[in-house]
Amino acid sequence: VSDLRPSAFPGPLDVSRSMFDLRSPPHRFMKRYDSVSSVPSSTSSRKDSQGSNRSLDTITLSGDERDFGRLNVKLCYVSSVEQIWITVSQCKDLSWPSSCGENPRICVKGILTLPKPVHFKSSAKEGCSDIEFMETFVFAIKLQSLQAVRLVFKIQTQTPRKKTIGECSLALRELSSQESNHWLDVSPPSK
Repeated sequence: VSDLRPSAFPGPLDVSRSMFDLRSPPHRFMKRYDSVSSVPSSTSSRKDSQGSNRSLDTITLSGDERDFGRLNVKLCYVSSVEQIWITVSQCKDLSWPSSCGENPRICVKGILTLPKPVHFKSSAKEGCSDIEFMETFVFAIKLQSLQAVRLVFKIQTQTPRKKTIGECSLALRELSSQESNHWLDVSPPSK
């Protein structure tokens, strides 16, 4: 994308100018950035309003550090047989620390946070920014049990060593027989 309007940025930044030009309409990148930072930024803005003087550079950097990609999952609950169907579809714009190497093997581990957690894991794929998994997992669990829990996903490297590089989660309050499609923002793993 190239923005031909005059801007406050000096000449050599012409190629990337439109990414930083806030007058241009929101791009996919900016929307994703907003949704990734919506929860943490509300916390930090409360701090800011109470007198913390964080610079704009600090805020921008922390936003970029949280940009780990998105995970696409599909959910369906078949009430006649009391089964939840979870399809791990794909990861988009995935990034990982350089310590994991250039092309680590990557898998998605899922956890249903029931009193006795249910774990499942996709097969490992060669690491790249866009990875297709297209794997479906089926569990026989009563709907009432599922509606009070979360579905947590951990993006993990298998090689050179096992490491969680990002995670995301989803509440299961609104499961139905109609398949729902979810794009989840991947954030750094919690400490």
